[in-house]
Amino acid sequence: MQCPGQDTRFWKPGAIFDAPCPKCGNSIEFFKDETTRKCNNCGSHVVNPRMDFGCASYCQHAEQCLGQLSPELLAQRKELLKDRVAVEMKRSFKKDFRRIGHATKVARYAEQIARQEKGDLVIVLCAAYLHDIGIHEAERKHGSTEAKYQEEEGPPIAREILARLSASREIIDEVCDIIGHHHHPRPEETRNFKIVYDADLITNLEEKEEPIAQGKLAAIIEKSFFTASGRKLAREILMTQK
Repeated sequence: MQCPGQDTRFWKPGAIFDAPCPKCGNSIEFFKDETTRKCNNCGSHVVNPRMDFGCASYCQHAEQCLGQLSPELLAQRKELLKDRVAVEMKRSFKKDFRRIGHATKVARYAEQIARQEKGDLVIVLCAAYLHDIGIHEAERKHGSTEAKYQEEEGPPIAREILARLSASREIIDEVCDIIGHHHHPRPEETRNFKIVYDADLITNLEEKEEPIAQGKLAAIIEKSFFTASGRKLAREILMTQK
């Protein structure tokens, strides 16, 4: 069976449209299922500006459906994966809005740090969204949310989610490795781990019910963060709070 999104029987008005070439401005006719077209005027290969690659972030048959994906589209596919992971995190936590909020905040801070530290945004954000994904299973099996149980129960759940979304083995392995020891850094750590660790630490400090004295907080920030960007962000967020 052909994917309905690519089957012309299901197309609606606007499925065939014109778009300007970004290089020369020449009008190019696109069909909605074409990934790229060659500009007849300047010869540039132009990515379809209206192509919907949502399913390509998780469908294992994406290359067969869309053809040989260009580097630009492969990058977009990886970018879409993190958005799908965010959705799956929310589905997993259901009505546990506190933990959804925590994971979302960690992801937001991780993205800011990663852009400064040149981390892999796909790895960083997938790990940030899923870093506590084992917490409900830890409660169910061990009656505890202790860090070691989160780290034990999280990777299998994260692996199942990422595999279902057809993430690459490299992405799955690194994300699950981060989740599996996200509270316990090793003597030598990857850049992506350090970014997620710092983002989680900022969030945990921010969410503490009892305020931390400014002097003690300054010492924690100075000693406990891995990245300069994480340390800077922590000061901006935590040291200005009243």
